[in-house]
Formats: sequence, C-alpha cells, structure tokens
Amino acid sequence: MLTQEQLDYIDNAIQSHLMEAGLDHVIYMDMGGNAIAKHDNGKTRLDSTSFTALAAGNFAAVDAMAKLVGESEFSLLFHKGKKLSIHFSKVTDDTLLIAMFNKDISLGLVRLKVAETVGRISKILAKG
Repeated sequence: MLTQEQLDYIDNAIQSHLMEAGLDHVIYMDMGGNAIAKHDNGKTRLDSTSFTALAAGNFAAVDAMAKLVGESEFSLLFHKGKKLSIHFSKVTDDTLLIAMFNKDISLGLVRLKVAETVGRISKILAKG
C-alpha cells in the first residue's frame, strides 16, 4: 500500500514531467485496472474507469503474447492513432504508467519524459 507521501510524490512527478510537457492524459494504475493517480489537461473527456480496465486487459494479453514468442515481457507498448496516441510503460511488476498525447507532441519527447518519470516513481517506491 502506498503512503500519502508516495502518492503526493507520484502526482507531482506526473504533473511536472508529463502534464507540463503537454500530454493530454496520464494514468498511473495497477495491473488490476485500478487508477492510482490520474491527470488530464481538461480539454478532453475520458472514462478512466473503463479505460484502466481495458488497459489492464490489453497489457495482460500482450504479456501472454511475449511469453509465447520467448520473451519474459514487453515492458513498453505504443498505439498510434490519427489524433491521439497511447504509450504504456511498466513501472513495477504491479503497475503501469499510461501517457496519452496528441499529434503535436513527438514520440521521442514522450519516451524521454516517461522514462524520467518512471525512474522517479520507481525511486520513491523503492524507499517505501
């Protein structure tokens, strides 16, 4: 279970590294489909409850496919759409960070910012 200090740190890391970079939505969630932290830019609506449930299923399916092809896991997923793209990154064995962004932001910037944020979150969780 996360402490309030850890939750505050995670929220701050998401806000300062991802939302301020211009992402549309960021969700930190567990593999059961429960949102731990969620942020949005206020410009679009998202049913985060349905989204996290589907994201957990999607990641579980990809994890099973990885094992079928001889990989222990695929720790990063990316879905590109015409208007919105979604970047999934495994933070711990039990958690994911999902970043949604529009076509005005480059995938390279998102990958860099997500990697920094995952590192910061991992560090605070290790102190737990």
